[in-house]
Amino acid sequence: MKSLFCMLCAACFSLGLHAQSKRPLAPADVYRFQQSSSPQVSPDGNWVLYSLRSVDSAKDKSSSDLWMVSWDGKENVQLTFDPGAESNAHWSPDGKYISFTASRGDDKHSQVYLLDRRGGEAKKLTDIKGEIEDYDWSPNGLQILLSIKDLSYADTSSTKIRKPYVIDRYHFKQDYQGYLDSTTTHLYLYTLATKKLDTLTKGIYNETQAVFSPDGTRVAFVSNRSENPDKNDNSDVFVMSAVVGSLPAQLTTWDGEDSHPVWSPDGKWIAYSQSSSEEEFTMYGQSLAAVVSSTGGTPRILSAAVDRPIRNLKWSKDGKQVVSLMEDDRQVQVVSFDPATGNMTKVITGEQSFTDLEPNKAKSGWVAVMARPAVPGELYAIEGTQLRKLTNVQDSFLAPLILPKVESFQSKSKDGTIVSGILYRPANVAAGAKLPLIIFIHGGPVAQDDYDFDMTRMIYASAGYAVAAVNYRGSSGRGVAFTKAIYSDWGNKEVMDIIGAADHLVATGVVDPNRMGLAGWSYGGITTNYTIATDPRFKAAVSGAGSSLQLSMYGSDQYITQYEKELGYPWKNTDKWIALSYPFFKADKIKTPTLFMASQNDFNVPVIGSEQMYQALKTLGVPTGLVIYPGQNHGVSVPSYLVDRYKRHITWFDKYLK
Repeated sequence: MKSLFCMLCAACFSLGLHAQSKRPLAPADVYRFQQSSSPQVSPDGNWVLYSLRSVDSAKDKSSSDLWMVSWDGKENVQLTFDPGAESNAHWSPDGKYISFTASRGDDKHSQVYLLDRRGGEAKKLTDIKGEIEDYDWSPNGLQILLSIKDLSYADTSSTKIRKPYVIDRYHFKQDYQGYLDSTTTHLYLYTLATKKLDTLTKGIYNETQAVFSPDGTRVAFVSNRSENPDKNDNSDVFVMSAVVGSLPAQLTTWDGEDSHPVWSPDGKWIAYSQSSSEEEFTMYGQSLAAVVSSTGGTPRILSAAVDRPIRNLKWSKDGKQVVSLMEDDRQVQVVSFDPATGNMTKVITGEQSFTDLEPNKAKSGWVAVMARPAVPGELYAIEGTQLRKLTNVQDSFLAPLILPKVESFQSKSKDGTIVSGILYRPANVAAGAKLPLIIFIHGGPVAQDDYDFDMTRMIYASAGYAVAAVNYRGSSGRGVAFTKAIYSDWGNKEVMDIIGAADHLVATGVVDPNRMGLAGWSYGGITTNYTIATDPRFKAAVSGAGSSLQLSMYGSDQYITQYEKELGYPWKNTDKWIALSYPFFKADKIKTPTLFMASQNDFNVPVIGSEQMYQALKTLGVPTGLVIYPGQNHGVSVPSYLVDRYKRHITWFDKYLK
């Protein structure tokens, strides 16, 4: 009896030590985080191929490898170990091979590689001079449909000095791509047996998102064939025979965006995404589910009555349903549509977020990546309305951590608008304790903070802050009217909603009204600037990749089409541009200590936006700082820079809010 008592005491002591060993999430956990994506089910339905991205801290870079997990979840096998990144992985139609694109050895551009699923080294399948942007297997496995971007000859000089950028395009710069030349992307047929490359399309237009029909005789693709594609967001779905010399037939004529065609199993229909707006500029719309006959005719809009963004359209095995993902007020749900009637059924809902939906055509199920606020994404099988977990990638990441508490809330803005949010609170906070607050504002603006695992807000909450995500007007997931409410009226309603959320959290006793701060990246940084120029209550701010002197962004960033459609020409509508630049012109009203951050090579929101505000506050004697991440585009990708950004946020807020 005494021995049993001692054993029980020892077990309890061990459990106590285990509980005490748990620690808060920290910036350095970026190095441990892994991310699953792009699941593809094998033709026999028994395996799921997926990509797993991880961080090599020694090399300070991220890389991805290919894995496969059995449909019953019992076996998980790593397939590639190359230090580079494999992407765009697919099963061959017979299921014997796995193809992917990668750049290895002497490759100047990514090529298609082929890996025997039973093991061994991957062999290079193509040796293409241009850049392979996408590919699709023919159903018989004899050919591959390649989307290849023309080879640029700008850097073929024998010297190390790059040739000048010679530009004549209306839309002449794009983040990650840099300055744009006149190269285009076209479709080619690659025959495996002969390694022959045949040209399907050519000319001045781009052809993208190309897919074979189920019988392999036709190809559907997307192209903008308006008079000047640089000046609008138009795109349409085309179909052509998979034979050299064939002429494409245009299936859709919507003046907005028609994209992402998916053939029905019998090849008679094509499901696709259509923008809700027929305007030439479509940012403030949302994607709808549509179907059209593959031989032409009047499209049917399946989700017209839903008023929510629809994406990842896929046909069910029997062709009787179009299954997709839908944003709905912080959730990302799995839904299905009857292609004949448009009737929608919600398959799986709840406080969770789905991505990468793919069918299991052999077993009539589905696979997707799903995350919840306290659990990063894992692969799940969807069978009927039930979820079954396939991977346990995140177990080792979560094992040492004690995570913040997450809860939903809604606030009312001063004009009566109800706004949805998500609140993150540190674990083990004493009841009734009033916390310092960080409102971390999402970018876009057309996006939503959903019930996903949010590393950023989790890290800040783990540092001792209440952290709020606010789906201000302009966000998606609440309908087109909610999204378009900020059209040509930046820095008004979204600021009202941010302030309304702060007021709500103060009124409920969650936060200390004297210790509130703001942060955000991209449009989140822009909204941070608008808010500190409107309300002096915020005691600290970090504005990332933002801008304030909007007048100076014209011709400097990639949004020329949006500016001219939404705001008008600066020389004709000068008052509007100046009004939307009020944080800069009212810089002398800003009292909030603000740290500005930017990426050196950002063409989305160029570094000048942060530099100007830093200079203004520095001149005015307001505590400020400027951090620029070398060689980065709009999204910071170097792991040590991500860790640095988290640490600088925490240090800045600790200084002014604790």
